[in-house]
Amino acid sequence: MELTLLGTGAPDGLPRTSCPCAACATARGPWARAATALLVDDALLLDLTPGAVFAAARAGHSLGAVRQVLLTHPHDGPAVELPPTLPPAGRVPDGQVLTLISGHRVRAVPMDAPGTGYEVGSPDGERLLYLPPGAAPAGLDGRAEHPYDLVLCDVVGRPDAVARLRSVGAVGPATEVIAVHLDHDAPPGPALDRLLAAAGARAVPDGTTLVVGEYPVVPDVPRRVLVTGGARSGKSLEAERRLETFPEVVYVATGGRREGDPEWAARVALHRERRPGAWRTEETCEVAELLGAEGPPLLVDCLSLWLTDAMDRVGAWEDARWRKGGQEALRARARELVAAVRGARRQVVLVTNEVGAGVVPATAAGRRFRDELGRLNAAVAAECEEVLLVVAGQAVVVRG
Repeated sequence: MELTLLGTGAPDGLPRTSCPCAACATARGPWARAATALLVDDALLLDLTPGAVFAAARAGHSLGAVRQVLLTHPHDGPAVELPPTLPPAGRVPDGQVLTLISGHRVRAVPMDAPGTGYEVGSPDGERLLYLPPGAAPAGLDGRAEHPYDLVLCDVVGRPDAVARLRSVGAVGPATEVIAVHLDHDAPPGPALDRLLAAAGARAVPDGTTLVVGEYPVVPDVPRRVLVTGGARSGKSLEAERRLETFPEVVYVATGGRREGDPEWAARVALHRERRPGAWRTEETCEVAELLGAEGPPLLVDCLSLWLTDAMDRVGAWEDARWRKGGQEALRARARELVAAVRGARRQVVLVTNEVGAGVVPATAAGRRFRDELGRLNAAVAAECEEVLLVVAGQAVVVRG
């Protein structure tokens, strides 16, 4: 089955007309995207968009052989002129199956938002799933018989759609996931590629032709990632976004609870609200034990609070205790953590802070914490395939 993407953008395209935002200003050349539309084996057109005939011609195809045009979502704005060679556009009711004269079998998949998803099977057995913008599958019960060969969906806007499909085995290790319906809320250029690669997905330019069922180029998801940055830099949000397409995640909160501290409670509540409901939280500093166990991905937030707890345990804040065994006890605990990161078999994203780039702490204990956190960050980073520095909400790749 051959699939040509006549467009890969949101319904309004990218850049949006008259939009002054930075994403639209930089969406030029290969980064410009028409509204998403798919041409399957020159016989089936999924979504009819302005300029579809010319887009197909630029990709080396013709719409003259199209026998069915199906829409996935309500199309607002001015009516799209239907080329005289195309049949009328329509939608298949949820759950119903349409068999084309070309031998393709199309099943309408219900969504949790206005629109219809389509599962398309070829006469040779390849299967793809195409979802409308801003929607995820509804009512997924039981395990899928086998994964799709290709899934096209709104990965940036609805990462939970991929998580739902993974949870029932509809997206497997060899499933190629392509991001479509890309809008100006998606990061531009290489930042988009990095975000999608963390989800095991990728974006392609308009006009790309894919052979469904061919051995796919599935991005390698790094097993270990360290995300560092200053206060309120966006590092925790960056770490969370890297795992939001996975159905199960264990969030390791190393800060614990602080009774009678409303400001800390507000911080914890903010983090909890933006995390997917399916994530499980572990409030513990026994991170090495979790790293050594099998299970779903871990998000450890953060190493600086882990170090604070470790220094409390060995009395490292006091000069006398630091000199009389505290230093060695702390560094032994740090070595245990680093060894656990090195041996981790599950996917892990760790968050930490950069505290050595500002004012020098006024106390010996403060300088000791700064120095030990710097050493810990460097040791953990050495064991990670990818290291990101977040500055003003923007992630800079340090390694990987």
